[in-house]
Amino acid sequence: MDLIYIIAAFLAGYLALRAKLPPLVGFLLAGFTLNSFGYASTPVIDTLADLGVTLLLFCIGLKLDVRTLLQKEVWAGATIHNLLTTLIFTLALFGLKQLGLGIFSELELTQLALLGFALSFSSTVFAIKALQEKGELNATYGTIAIGILVMQDIFAVIFLTASTGKLPEITALALFALPLLRPSLFKIMDKAGHGEMLVLYGIFLALVAGAGLFTFVGMKADLGALIMGMMLAAHPKSSELSKSLFNLKELLLVFFFLNIGLAEPATWTGFWLAILLLALLPLKGLLYYLVFHCFHFRVRTSLLGTLTLFNYSEFGLIVAGLAYSLGWLPGDFLVAIAIAVSLSFLLSAPLNSFSHRIYMESTRWLKEFEPDKLNSNDRLIDLGNKQILILGMGRIGTGAYEEMIRRFGPQVVGIENREESVEEHAKEGRHVILGDATDPDFWARVVSRHQTRLILLAMPHSQANAFALEQIRQLGYKGKIAAIARYEDEEATLRELGVDAAFNIYREAGNGFARHVCESVTTDIKSF
Repeated sequence: MDLIYIIAAFLAGYLALRAKLPPLVGFLLAGFTLNSFGYASTPVIDTLADLGVTLLLFCIGLKLDVRTLLQKEVWAGATIHNLLTTLIFTLALFGLKQLGLGIFSELELTQLALLGFALSFSSTVFAIKALQEKGELNATYGTIAIGILVMQDIFAVIFLTASTGKLPEITALALFALPLLRPSLFKIMDKAGHGEMLVLYGIFLALVAGAGLFTFVGMKADLGALIMGMMLAAHPKSSELSKSLFNLKELLLVFFFLNIGLAEPATWTGFWLAILLLALLPLKGLLYYLVFHCFHFRVRTSLLGTLTLFNYSEFGLIVAGLAYSLGWLPGDFLVAIAIAVSLSFLLSAPLNSFSHRIYMESTRWLKEFEPDKLNSNDRLIDLGNKQILILGMGRIGTGAYEEMIRRFGPQVVGIENREESVEEHAKEGRHVILGDATDPDFWARVVSRHQTRLILLAMPHSQANAFALEQIRQLGYKGKIAAIARYEDEEATLRELGVDAAFNIYREAGNGFARHVCESVTTDIKSF
């Protein structure tokens, strides 16, 4: 039986990919289709879906700087949006009640407020998946969006605790001692190597030390995995651990999206209620945009952040299920929210795929702030007289930077979109500037002396490199451009876009190793 689910997910995901849509759209449609033929979720799929979400939040914690949550743009923005959305949705639903529309006429104001609160949340899983597919998890808008989602998770814990009347166990106070274990966790990670033991250690921390421990003391399991990841974020091997868990996490998340479609059998009443709830989604998106705008972010940051969060959350299903079990909501609303969440994913997925094009079109009518009034992350960038520009200062970009410095002297500048990475490079004496090279406005904000002769695209995701390349060419840049790629199709795409040199990091690794050996080791081997 489980083989049928896997076959359906693969076929639907493949068709979505060929249609240039995220595969998760196919997984959702597969779930709906199976549901319509009488298939339901199984304990195995439920377990795998839960494991995928837990690993996802653990991996996000590995990349999350706790200082992000302390920014007013995050904690204040999340709070303001949650309150305003709950209020406006409640008023909108109350208007439907006054019109005597269907089942809404039977609900009390407190029940309407509960629905408004449930719909105010956005999906952490969907948003992070969309950001990863675009390679913009560390972009300014991505960082702020993730911070808001983490704050929403905290709101969720508070609500679930208050609504059930079940307080965390007294032993939950012991969680405040977790930071004391950090040095020990770091030492174990140092000695875990780079293979299967590192992966197993990560799974242990996410599922046992994180989710399991928090569940034991009456707290939300997913929050435990997230916090455990955050505790290890500063470790040098945190990025390696995240990459080691990537494929396993992606596979398990297939079952999460499949499970959304399998959650509840659709009814006509639930479907029409879901359509009404979906009609409120633009109001939620508008509020997100206004919150971003109030903190003086650029149009791009505000718009792309809004599109990332433009969906309903699976948390709505949790609230509806809890409310139904307590007799607070009719059963039709459980089905309605399940369908509304799924439909919001189907709507949001293509919007995120074409988010950059949507932004380019929107610049015609969305007004930008004056440069001196912009958020500090969005101001002008001075490249000086540098002749070599490296976009993406990860391991490959850093290696390229060092080699270019050795060959050409201080004519090199790097661009990196992670603030903590920029600080580390500065400590090591490299000239690296904070900026998002995939941002069309990045190039408009750059102050240079038109001396740049060579640009190296060293960002880890080919989509980001390709988009940056398009922006550079549109500006009429006449110098040379080189880029990295992981696969042959990515390399071909970059060449079609006009890159002067494409470096396949997998194929060229062997050549680079051989050159290094020849330069570093003296041998008596003679050519014949």
